[in-house]
Amino acid sequence: MIDTDRRQTKRHLTQLQVLEAEAIYIIREVVAEVENPAMMFSGGKDSIVMLHLAAKAFAPSAIPFPVLHIDTGHNFPEVLEFRDLCVSKYRVNLVVGSVQDAIDRNVVFEDRSGSRNRIQTPVLLETAAKHGFNALMGGARRDEEKARAKERVFSFRDEFGQWDPKSQRPELWSIYNAQVHVGESIRVFPLSNWTELDIWEYIAAEGIGVPPIYYAHQREVFERNGMWFAANNFCQPTANEPTEVKSVRYRTVGDATLTAAVLSEADTVEKVIEEVSVTRITERGATRGDDKFSEAAMEDRKKEGYF
Repeated sequence: MIDTDRRQTKRHLTQLQVLEAEAIYIIREVVAEVENPAMMFSGGKDSIVMLHLAAKAFAPSAIPFPVLHIDTGHNFPEVLEFRDLCVSKYRVNLVVGSVQDAIDRNVVFEDRSGSRNRIQTPVLLETAAKHGFNALMGGARRDEEKARAKERVFSFRDEFGQWDPKSQRPELWSIYNAQVHVGESIRVFPLSNWTELDIWEYIAAEGIGVPPIYYAHQREVFERNGMWFAANNFCQPTANEPTEVKSVRYRTVGDATLTAAVLSEADTVEKVIEEVSVTRITERGATRGDDKFSEAAMEDRKKEGYF
């Protein structure tokens, strides 16, 4: 006899569970549909979360694609060290495209600013072509910057690696189009719908390690254009920029030449979550000097082939 009074319980997914399921589905779709994919991996928080999701997507099997890092030579040492720890932990093959090597071969040339941000694009395109990668997964999120908010999850690139924001493929529900002709490629963003707060809450929930640079620590810094930059081999203060030792942390970890820190006392993941939950400025807007060259700086670089 059926007990008609028995209550049926329904499982309600949390926001993080929904985002996790979506990202895993996207990563699996890439592997199922694309011949030779790779995942961008710098050792930053977003790429660490993405690699963790990839491990979940194919467990107990190994991650079925390599990870790719375009090394400008201006990285924070703590981040490179953590990158190598993750590569060892997840047992993935690391492919490195070296900007310094490209400079030595006269493929690219440094500008007077000392930043290598713009010249990493040709190195990315060259490395992807050399290894035959026709899909690259990246940890970019739509909340980071206006140009990234325009991008589809599966972002088509032409035979020159360029992106046209006015000519994108429709994405209906969770149906993605990965078809490309010879020479064309796809950039894929499994974390598109995540926010910075989602990333940190997922890091806390999953117990994921990140480079210590993301937590508050004492560092010698100087103020430039309203931002706090670390004094290091790649970024030196001028005579009019006195250095101070302050408690800072990094919200994003690009090149040491153009990535600024924020004043902070958040030295645990719980404190970082509390801090991020009340901020009204994106991490790139607050700490990335390369996005301040013009209103369309990121979009211009993406049209050239930048991630």
